[in-house]
Amino acid sequence: MNTFLFGSLGTPEIIVIVLIILLLFGGKKIPELMKGIGKGVRSFKDGINGIEKDIEKDVDTDKEKK
Repeated sequence: MNTFLFGSLGTPEIIVIVLIILLLFGGKKIPELMKGIGKGVRSFKDGINGIEKDIEKDVDTDKEKK
């Protein structure tokens, strides 16, 4: 039993959560909400990749100086 990400959520709990989300946001707003979340995640990943590239450049320049 994999409880790493969601704890002990089962099918009934997930169905209740989905229904609550539908009631709060409505069917028309959910695709817009998911698109916004996707853009946010993509932006976050791009930022992380940029930081990793900057660190690699710094390491390479330090090796060249020595």
